[in-house]
Amino acid sequence: MTISPQAPASVAVPGARSRTSASRGGSDFARLSRRIAAAGLLERRPGYYTARLTLVIALTAAGWGAFAVLGDSWWQMAVAAFLALMSGQIALVSHDLAHRQVFRRARPSEVWGRLFGNLGIGMSYGWWMNKHTRHHANPNHEDLDPDVAPDILVWSTEQARAGSGLARFVGARQAWLFFPLLTLEGFNLHVASLRALRSPAMKHRSSEAGLLLFHLVAYVSALFVVLPPGKAVAFLLVHQCLFGVYLGCTFAPNHKGMPTFRGDERPDFLRRQVLTSRNVRGGRIIDVLLGGLNHQIEHHLFPSMPTPHLRRAQGIVRAYCAEIGVPYHETGLVRSYREALAHLHRVGEPLRRRRGTRA
Repeated sequence: MTISPQAPASVAVPGARSRTSASRGGSDFARLSRRIAAAGLLERRPGYYTARLTLVIALTAAGWGAFAVLGDSWWQMAVAAFLALMSGQIALVSHDLAHRQVFRRARPSEVWGRLFGNLGIGMSYGWWMNKHTRHHANPNHEDLDPDVAPDILVWSTEQARAGSGLARFVGARQAWLFFPLLTLEGFNLHVASLRALRSPAMKHRSSEAGLLLFHLVAYVSALFVVLPPGKAVAFLLVHQCLFGVYLGCTFAPNHKGMPTFRGDERPDFLRRQVLTSRNVRGGRIIDVLLGGLNHQIEHHLFPSMPTPHLRRAQGIVRAYCAEIGVPYHETGLVRSYREALAHLHRVGEPLRRRRGTRA
């Protein structure tokens, strides 16, 4: 197991399990689940999600309405920034739909997920669902979690030692390049979604492809019909780059810089989720901006728990972790980015040493 410098040293034996808790009726997670269920925190919140989905749709529609009314104006860059924020909120709604926080049954979750994901922001719901499910099953496991698979960035010193080509160049400087690279994340999601359509394993390929194509054609057509080419390209860049930064800043604090596993290292479910996750302190504004993912530990333990219950669950989970001796890591938003960037810089050391780079 790889441990970041910020992670508590007591996680060195992640598979350890409390004998006392085991003797009191089931696994550590089973006992915690009973407490959470008894508090009513797994119950649906249809009123909350009706209001949230309606508000997101209304604000997005208002943004595109302002786009149509403004026409040929550089004020459109402000509209692009606002719509980048709303695109991030649509992605967060799609995330909740995928986890069945909104609907209990799979069918309405999938239908609404494709409408928000494929049609709303041009991101394949099926592709993302498959990727995210694997992440939740084995967070921060270098062999099993696609979110820490080496690509342009490396997440451990072992990955850095094996890096080559562009990954070697970027990996040596990845802490400095992380936020600039996020400007490309929106484009990356669109490209990855289109590539996923070629996979025979993709379910409902026709509907996925049709909605993605409709989004792409409608989006590009709107830009170039309303705006001259120069402003249309500028709008696209501002919208997609800020969308990528916002989405990346939403997900980056969650696991980056927390312990990672390899090979047969696979602790029990509760420790697998808690030890690899980081919570971000903050009030209701942070809850809204990060879509509740600032309560990452609670979300990973109970993925179908409605977002508004995560804050209430936090007290129960934190106290329980203290009771059984499992480290519970929580920090402020700025500190979470510092920890993630420090980890990226540290694991890139073999590449800097190999190139004689001081970046």
